[in-house]
Amino acid sequence: MDGGSVNKIKIGVVGTGFIATGIAEMIIASEDFVLSWMFTRRAIDSLNKSNLPGHHWTNSLNQFIDDSDIVVECSGDALHAAEVLFEVAKTGKKIVTVNSEFHVTAGSYFAKRGVYLTEADGDQPGCLARLDQEIRGMGFEPLAYVNLKGFLNPDPTLEEMTYWSERQKLALSQVVSFTDGTKLQIEQTFVANGLGATIAQEGMIGARIEKLEDLDYLVDAARAKQKPISEYLICPGSPPGVLIVADNKIADRCPGYLPFSRLRTTEDKAYILLRPYHLVHLEVLNTLRRVVRDESILLNNTAAPTFSVAAVAKKPLAPGDEIAHGAGGFDVRGLAIEISNHKNAVPICLLHNTPVIRNVDQGQIISFDDVDLPQTRALECYLDGL
Repeated sequence: MDGGSVNKIKIGVVGTGFIATGIAEMIIASEDFVLSWMFTRRAIDSLNKSNLPGHHWTNSLNQFIDDSDIVVECSGDALHAAEVLFEVAKTGKKIVTVNSEFHVTAGSYFAKRGVYLTEADGDQPGCLARLDQEIRGMGFEPLAYVNLKGFLNPDPTLEEMTYWSERQKLALSQVVSFTDGTKLQIEQTFVANGLGATIAQEGMIGARIEKLEDLDYLVDAARAKQKPISEYLICPGSPPGVLIVADNKIADRCPGYLPFSRLRTTEDKAYILLRPYHLVHLEVLNTLRRVVRDESILLNNTAAPTFSVAAVAKKPLAPGDEIAHGAGGFDVRGLAIEISNHKNAVPICLLHNTPVIRNVDQGQIISFDDVDLPQTRALECYLDGL
């Protein structure tokens, strides 16, 4: 460490991808943090060091943990994250994540044990949690937590996804998960658990609308459930952000006041609070600073989750087939479900190079009886977290 970093908080980052590299660059450029190590399973010599000094990479988990004050996990891999964070948690060090996949699979295990584990600002769940805090402070009562999407394709082809993977410089599995809806099912399941919401139906409503004011159907769905709902919508041309539909009895007393009236839904049933962006790794340091100030966590999966994300077969599967990837693959896609209704459903992020041992029809939810699921730390954590 150089002399200028003596009083800085040492941040260790788990991951080597787009988000991990972006967070590392933000840390290096900051005045209050220093990058200790980036933990990777890959061979150090194989990594592209064009953006980061080579000495930041390590394959030693012990070295990584020992030299970090706070750990940021952003590998996007629930299985890997569970293994790493299980060891980090033993030390009592605080953990910040950008990994909804990990939370809905294994995160409740850590929440039950009081581990300081929080999702960060930046991705949609963290942004919704931050917006929730802000609007509640203004007297709003949330009715719907909404993830905005421009389009979805539940069955993208390998050729299409390879093209977009190369163009966007993202892993193929990430692009598939974004496109077929698995990522948003994971994110909004996480939001439902973490913010005490529910879902209107399995897989959520996922309506396509023409303008963002057309959200009265969400108000009706939330009032029918007598609880806020976690949802997504498809609105071509919408900003890449999040919004919350909410009530506010005090604002209702000023129906002609423009700052309030401009936020109303089409049928005037509620207010729309829009955050028209999420900037992923650019926002993570804001969360780290809150952690340093000993603020409470922003979002976790809670110690007693109600919802999970099942794997639904995109095509018929037979004994001898192998599910290469759960989230981000071409065999299954994610579906938000209530755990009590599907106790035998395999969480999608547990599936990785998993042999199929029974016939599975297209559209069927994969059960623990359908696959030969290996024993992993993430599986242990999921079962313990129920």
